[in-house]
Amino acid sequence: MISGIVDDGHAIITIPFRIPNRADFSIEFVVDTGFTDELCLPPEAVALLNLPFQHDMRANLADNSRVILPVHKAIISWNEQEREARVLATGQRPLVGTALLDNYELVIQFTEGGLVTIDEL
Repeated sequence: MISGIVDDGHAIITIPFRIPNRADFSIEFVVDTGFTDELCLPPEAVALLNLPFQHDMRANLADNSRVILPVHKAIISWNEQEREARVLATGQRPLVGTALLDNYELVIQFTEGGLVTIDEL
């Protein structure tokens, strides 16, 4: 089970990144059910983590604008297992999208300090 808390109206979870030859590096992410891919990180964070570039992809944003975004690869710890994840280098805030939640149940207690749980189905 993955757990987190509600902070300032946002469901927050922490995801550890596995970086070769370094200790795991944990980042707090907002769970965003409107984001249909796996992870978003600001471009500066992607560069700092030195995540390998995979390709560019076209994306349709919430405001219906179309952009091209760089896609990177990361190894994360997800539900205590190592997993490869797609990371889109965009935005100001780290986001977890619904593709990473596939085959999981998300429960959020929407009150300040409420519990966020993600359980495998």
